[in-house]
Amino acid sequence: MRDMTGLEWFKSSYSGNDGPECVEVALTPDHIHIRDSKTQNGPQLAVPAATWTDFIRALCGA
Repeated sequence: MRDMTGLEWFKSSYSGNDGPECVEVALTPDHIHIRDSKTQNGPQLAVPAATWTDFIRALCGA
């Protein structure tokens, strides 16, 4: 299991400002960590950085 203590979380620039939904991310050299700001102790997702980049490109149509 990956140690997620000590991560520096920040609101994703892709998270909207018009509602209570907020995605937070934390960066490490090889993974992007993702969580819901409303449930900080809840489930978290970690994906390889390249996978996250591909995901964002697909969302943006790049």
